[in-house]
Amino acid sequence: MAAFTFAHHILLSKPSFILHSTKTLIKPNHVFNTFISVSSPLIRRHKSTQPLASSLLELGGVQISKQDVVKDEPTNNVPDLIFTKLGLQLHRRDNHPLGILKNAIYEYFDSNYNNQFLKFDDLCPIVTTKQNFDDVLVPADHVSRSYNDTYYVDAETVLRCHTSAHQAELLRKGYTSFLVTGDVYRRDSIDSTHYPVFHQMEGVRVFSPNDWNDSGMDGTLYAANDLKACLEGLARHLFGAVEMRWVDTYFPFTNPSFELEIYFQEKWLEVLGCGVMEQEILKRGGKTDNVAWAFGLGLERLAMVLFDIPDIRLFWSTDKRFTSQFTKGQLGTKFKPFSKYPPCYKDMSFWINDSFTENNLCEIVRGVAGDLAEEVQLIDNFTNKKGMTSHCYRITYRSMERSLTDEEINELQWNVRDQVQSQMNIELR
Repeated sequence: MAAFTFAHHILLSKPSFILHSTKTLIKPNHVFNTFISVSSPLIRRHKSTQPLASSLLELGGVQISKQDVVKDEPTNNVPDLIFTKLGLQLHRRDNHPLGILKNAIYEYFDSNYNNQFLKFDDLCPIVTTKQNFDDVLVPADHVSRSYNDTYYVDAETVLRCHTSAHQAELLRKGYTSFLVTGDVYRRDSIDSTHYPVFHQMEGVRVFSPNDWNDSGMDGTLYAANDLKACLEGLARHLFGAVEMRWVDTYFPFTNPSFELEIYFQEKWLEVLGCGVMEQEILKRGGKTDNVAWAFGLGLERLAMVLFDIPDIRLFWSTDKRFTSQFTKGQLGTKFKPFSKYPPCYKDMSFWINDSFTENNLCEIVRGVAGDLAEEVQLIDNFTNKKGMTSHCYRITYRSMERSLTDEEINELQWNVRDQVQSQMNIELR
């Protein structure tokens, strides 16, 4: 199902639809590691057992060079910074908060469903636009298809926006109960809960008429009841004996659709989105007589709550003061801040043009400052008598590991100004 919307909605608090991928995992040298990657001819299949050259990555059994991802052509909008995140796979690190959370979810499904759910967590994140959009019924005019929202390798190839990009092929291969976990990529704003790379998990379970014929329910009701029972159990497994409530909602690719909320730390928290899969998706997967449920969740969203991690950038930290705090199998260890370094604020005002988008601005800031950029916030805007609109953005620079000097912050800010003016063709004020 479309993990992209569930994930984006729950993790980023934006109303996009597709399900967060929660499909299942197969061991690293299982044949399925290479079954799904990308059909674009720019990707070379891995045929050698020799070690990879330093300029190559191996993702899902596929060798990829930087030139395969960051290309000098008009349809490519993948920056160098995003390429450096490929292959890091934080969700596969057992001592990392995301890996600990993933494994805790695996434990729940293994123990409650007798190891029926297959697990996939090493599928190549470079997919076709058909896999990413068409196969999960994303409309042709949906905003997620725009270059403002998605990283395009070329006109027909993207960095997956959701793990649901693998759903159709998994269904066609005959899998009926699976979880998919992976890194996903979205051009987005800069603040403590948004990052251009994050991690999703999606779950799918398919039923045949034999499953519901004797239940006194139709297939849709049977699947919906099974889905709710499954996810309520998962919430208790992760959060304990919490109060829960179901909220009816709308997602284009499930019907009916729900959100699960829990009362945790004295407030209601959205945990995941889910629903009964639209029949068209099952038909495209060769399952015309079946019904299925699907759910999606954002690993960062839940891990920030469970581990008390205040800033999404911390997940990418290699500082031992962060990494040493977490241990395999210990869910919910509370993060102890090792220091709070002072922020530095820099404002930038400019006249916007018709092509201006905040996502493009944030890409430039990230490209210059990397993870030293903590937040980009619109603090003022006005339109003059000539109809020209001015925006003023405040950029917060802060390192999570050290104090920044005035000299390096000033240099970053001047570079940001130069890049914004040249790349976005706008007039600074």
